[in-house]
Amino acid sequence: MKKTFKLHVEGKHPDRLLEAIKHEVRKYVKRERRKTLPNGVDYWAFECKFGVTADVAEAVRLGEITKKMDEVALAGGDSFYIEILAVHGIRKPREEGDDSIDDDEDLND
Repeated sequence: MKKTFKLHVEGKHPDRLLEAIKHEVRKYVKRERRKTLPNGVDYWAFECKFGVTADVAEAVRLGEITKKMDEVALAGGDSFYIEILAVHGIRKPREEGDDSIDDDEDLND
């Protein structure tokens, strides 16, 4: 998905429009995750970019996109650009002796 979304459309409330955009992005991600994985691939990863325009778009994590949308809407922006591309994700095997829990974390909280 490579798309520029407008936040101000005549006859539509900006808050409802923002929610519709978020819904469209979530729907796209769900649709991509449902696709059959090729052989040798463990999961679908997503390369994402977000910016006011396509020229100034920066790489962001998938989980940060809705926060970025809210920031642009609160700042009064007219539009923003989103690029989400599904890529093959391959898990790396753990090395022997590598614990999945860091010593710094306190799990008793």
